[in-house]
Amino acid sequence: MTSASSAIAAPNDLEAYWMPFTANRSFKKNPRMVARAEGMFYYTPDNKPVMDGTAGLWCCNAGHAREPIIQAIQAQARDLDYAPSFQYGHPKVFAAAARIAALAPGDLDHVFFAGSGSEAGDSALKIALAYWNISGKAAKTRLIGRERGYHGVGFGGISVGGMSNNRKFFGSLLTGVDHLAHTYDREKQAFSKGEPEYGAHFADDLERIVALHDASTIAAVIVEPMAGSTGALPPPKGYLKRLREICDKHNILLIFDEVITGFGRLGFAFAAERYGVIPDMITFAKGVTSGTVPMGGVIVRKHIYDAFMGGPDNVIELFHGYTYSGHPLAAAACLASLDIYRDEGLFERARAMEGAWADAVMSLKGEPNVVDIRTLGIVGAVDLAPRADGVGKRAFEAMDRLFREEGLMVRTAADTIAFSPPLIITESQVDELIEKLRRVIRAVAN
Repeated sequence: MTSASSAIAAPNDLEAYWMPFTANRSFKKNPRMVARAEGMFYYTPDNKPVMDGTAGLWCCNAGHAREPIIQAIQAQARDLDYAPSFQYGHPKVFAAAARIAALAPGDLDHVFFAGSGSEAGDSALKIALAYWNISGKAAKTRLIGRERGYHGVGFGGISVGGMSNNRKFFGSLLTGVDHLAHTYDREKQAFSKGEPEYGAHFADDLERIVALHDASTIAAVIVEPMAGSTGALPPPKGYLKRLREICDKHNILLIFDEVITGFGRLGFAFAAERYGVIPDMITFAKGVTSGTVPMGGVIVRKHIYDAFMGGPDNVIELFHGYTYSGHPLAAAACLASLDIYRDEGLFERARAMEGAWADAVMSLKGEPNVVDIRTLGIVGAVDLAPRADGVGKRAFEAMDRLFREEGLMVRTAADTIAFSPPLIITESQVDELIEKLRRVIRAVAN
């Protein structure tokens, strides 16, 4: 390693970087730094391995430093580093759209690209509003999200999102937004493997909102099939189908935010396939490039796309897009990632491993302060009882200890420890991950 690269791997000055969703002062006093990654592991600047228990940030589903993806990105940078997506195109973005559409169920046939999950969420909301406008129902402007939902950090996403800390600092946000009740009832759902039996009726809260506002004013409902960032809340059995039925009854668009659940996390290309529900739009990001190059987008059903295609053919149909929509490097990374998912059968592998994964995670039941455990696909979440001196302190200490003492990266939300490793994880690595968690849960018992 050269001296220049060493300086980058272990910088002396941390102040310039304002870190997102991070306690900056705490981090900069005692950083948790990684310098490279390969397969299932990150490596610190002094080359200590850290098992990736989070697939980066729910995104590196194929693991790290996969050679086919690296080669595809490098070759694309040589051939075509950037191309505008307004009024011009390049071959790989059309190929990527076709591959993604082929994975989506039903007539979800058209892909609008963005640069991130946040951009994808805002794009889907704008498409919904524009769709009703051009369909002669311009009064349908109300957007319905869900408590504890997360749809990125754009103003649209935080408006329909339901995590209070993501909303409360930023003013009144979008008007004309309402929220469904969340689906979590610990008393009746605790320690469920997969979808809890109790809770399909939570979808009926949409009928309350329709009665309040009238369906003629409601454009779309957006939900995560599995609420991820709030602490991994699986949908109750039958909940999503019931939501689809109510949306159909009242002529409301249904959007699935699959930024986390897409590309194998729940054992299928999309959760929509797992649950046998065809939403009107699916947002995606993260796993589409296995986290290597930022990319997101919206998959829309045929009737939505076709509604925009009725005017003169030389006129722009949708006045929306981003400088980096369908970026050549992202498109190349997408195609290479999809090849790995297909060739290694990673979606099928995740599906086959789900039962053993759930059993392993549930073995933590009975450990000190464990008040609930949830599993779905290759996702696990452990709720710890908060300490008397503050919510989140116990889980934060666990996260820090796991990194420094056990060489394991996890995520926390309040006092929930969440983990979602790359889909290449082996059975022995699952056991290793769980034992590391067990030791640290015991260590933070007091």
